[in-house]
Amino acid sequence: MKKLIMVNGIMGVGKSTISEKLADRLMPSVYLDGDWCWKMNPWAFTEENKRMVISNITYLLNAYLSNSGFRYIIFCWVMHQEQIIEEILSRLHGDYELHKISLICSEDVLRSRIMQDVRKGMRTADSIEASIVRMQCYKEMNTVKIDVSDLTATEAAERIASIVN
Repeated sequence: MKKLIMVNGIMGVGKSTISEKLADRLMPSVYLDGDWCWKMNPWAFTEENKRMVISNITYLLNAYLSNSGFRYIIFCWVMHQEQIIEEILSRLHGDYELHKISLICSEDVLRSRIMQDVRKGMRTADSIEASIVRMQCYKEMNTVKIDVSDLTATEAAERIASIVN
């Protein structure tokens, strides 16, 4: 049976890097980062764009689920509310085994990781406080929690792979 692995977590926790490592470890797999569906210029968070992004995500996930070439579908995105996950799941078709994983870390580690991204020009410093405020959301979700504060991306991917298998 196909396995849908939903990896969520606060911005900067390492979702994309860990999901890439996981895709290399689990085969045959496909990896979708929800952020790719927001790559627009200028970026505009509107209700219309939000509906379009969810539609694009679910279209791709359904295509991956129906493709016989994949056993593992890895999807990562911020998804800080249970209703976001439920909305996506309500639009998916077919049989699959679901694994919902929340990556969490300490506040100090999150600040450090986001500051690394700020220095690289990937994020702005004002994103730190907004992220800190949302950290609690993930701890309260109905997901398996993995604290990545002291894990490398490879170690975190190995932990997820052991949970999935």
